[in-house]
Amino acid sequence: MKNILLISGLLFFATSMFAQKYITKTGHIMFYSDTPLETIEAHNHQVNSVLDVETGDFVFKVLIKSFEFEKALMQEHFNENFVESDKYPNSTFKGKIVNIADMDLTQPGEYEVVVEGDLTLHGETQKVRTKGTMKSSGDKIEGNSKFMAKPEDYKIKIPSTVVNKIADEIEVTVEITLEKYK
Repeated sequence: MKNILLISGLLFFATSMFAQKYITKTGHIMFYSDTPLETIEAHNHQVNSVLDVETGDFVFKVLIKSFEFEKALMQEHFNENFVESDKYPNSTFKGKIVNIADMDLTQPGEYEVVVEGDLTLHGETQKVRTKGTMKSSGDKIEGNSKFMAKPEDYKIKIPSTVVNKIADEIEVTVEITLEKYK
């Protein structure tokens, strides 16, 4: 029994030790809504992300209050009335690069990726599948992707007074530079 525990422990340690993880705490997520009445854009540069290039496992965590808007009133309404950031302070994505077997992100090159997983926002989780690119220099990986999200899918209620100022689908852009975890 002691040998099995020792072997299991060594295998876990070896797997963890040789896993190729890349991380960032300064990723960028932007969302964009455009209607005839109003254009809304917000940026967040405090995006945490980890990518395991061996398994393709990919996670994001975003502090909602870190989104910055051009107008302070938009930011206030976004946090208080729409996404209720005091109640739901974070958004997360847990998924993977589904075509990870077709590439070696530890080697320099540019790769087309397909990412799918669960996006949680406003306490609601939805499946997301999108295409993007990953450009690797070996020690760094730059990733870019765009996808559309519907506020109603995340039970975000838009007041009737502003419903015509917010698009039915919001364009979400993700830009990250991950560095090899040492």
